[in-house]
Amino acid sequence: MTGRSGIFAGDDPFELAKTWMAEAEQSEINDPNAIALSTVDADGMPNARMVLLKDVEDAAFVFYTNYTSKKAQEIDGAEKAAFVMHWKSLRRQIRVRGHVTKEDGAQADEYYNSRSLKSRLGAWASDQSKPLASRASLMTEVAKVTAKMGANPTRPPFWGGYRITPIEIEFWADGEFRLHNRFRWTRATPDEPWDVVLLNP
Repeated sequence: MTGRSGIFAGDDPFELAKTWMAEAEQSEINDPNAIALSTVDADGMPNARMVLLKDVEDAAFVFYTNYTSKKAQEIDGAEKAAFVMHWKSLRRQIRVRGHVTKEDGAQADEYYNSRSLKSRLGAWASDQSKPLASRASLMTEVAKVTAKMGANPTRPPFWGGYRITPIEIEFWADGEFRLHNRFRWTRATPDEPWDVVLLNP
């Protein structure tokens, strides 16, 4: 394993990711947990969008979405995804590529219930990624859902989480004269040890 020190030190990439995110929470103006999530459709055409990363587990990264959305359909088709999170305040980024599975159980329920009431009702009202007649029609649907579901809505069956188990994680930090610092962690399966390589900028 290539020797690492300073901000790159450690033998666990998930702990390192948590450390970087904690630092970003102190310096990033908005949404330090924002990631640019990339997927591909059935024809191999890529898509990217910003979503919020909600958990860094011992061996995976978790976010939540509507299961009928474009991103969810593409994830379900390929069962793979990638993302990058970039912090301008730290001049650092983390890139992840891996396999994706659903988180559709108690953990998804717990996260859903931790959201604000308006966000929980909004998850019921929005037919995510589908054409919308008008903003007014969306707000009408929110009002209908509010009247029907009340103050304690259950998690919609079409809404939940995805867990990305990486086969590759890259930690990147800005360097002088654009000679950036890059360490790539790779492994074929979650049971194998990580191989860490220092990359050219």
